[in-house]
Amino acid sequence: MVEPILQISNLVKNFGALRATDGVTLDLRPGEIHALIGPNGAGKSTLIHQICGTLRQDSGSIRFAGQDVGGLSVAERARLGLGRTFQVSSIAPEFSALRNVMLAAQAKEGSSFRFFNPVMRDQGLIDKAMAMLERVGLTERARIPAAELSHGERRQLEIAMALALRSKAFLLDEPMAGMGPEGSKALTRFLDTLRQEAPILLVEHDMDAVFALADRISVLVYGRVIATGTVDEIRRDPTVRSAYLGDHD
Repeated sequence: MVEPILQISNLVKNFGALRATDGVTLDLRPGEIHALIGPNGAGKSTLIHQICGTLRQDSGSIRFAGQDVGGLSVAERARLGLGRTFQVSSIAPEFSALRNVMLAAQAKEGSSFRFFNPVMRDQGLIDKAMAMLERVGLTERARIPAAELSHGERRQLEIAMALALRSKAFLLDEPMAGMGPEGSKALTRFLDTLRQEAPILLVEHDMDAVFALADRISVLVYGRVIATGTVDEIRRDPTVRSAYLGDHD
């Protein structure tokens, strides 16, 4: 079996008496899209926060690219190649789309505080950032302040920023949120090609996108993974249908 790029074992996170993550074990393998689904309040975003480092787990382990990253900061995990887009956008709204991607590229090089004019004249950095914007379809919006981008465009920008970090794996937290049908279809097509660059752990409520993209699906309910399997296995699982899928099938 191919060694997973990301391995999560028996992860636990408590908020007082609430156990938000209850012994979660899952992995992400090279070349795959592993979708994490579940009802609102299931603990999906809490789990993603622990993986990327914005929340520390109470127990359990997180290994990425063969290394225990449980004690590393968000920035340290990102430099190792763990790329994340956020359910709530994390871009710098006052900067252009181009500058946001350039800052991500700088962060990868360990020089993320060279913010101003000299950097904006660095043609090599500009070319790298424009290439990432072209991949996500934002070339014509490169000079627009991020605050003026549509919701869907901001999600595309976040993916461009993750690409600029040369990520070894992507954590995508509801990338389809706020998009119309055509935008969701376009992003689905793009993500289908992105898996060949790096595997994706995908948190998503758009079940059409999940079923179109996922190699495996894990179902999280009340902080516990109740099933992991292929699309067909999850569709047929009576526990999953009762707990979450219902009439989504």
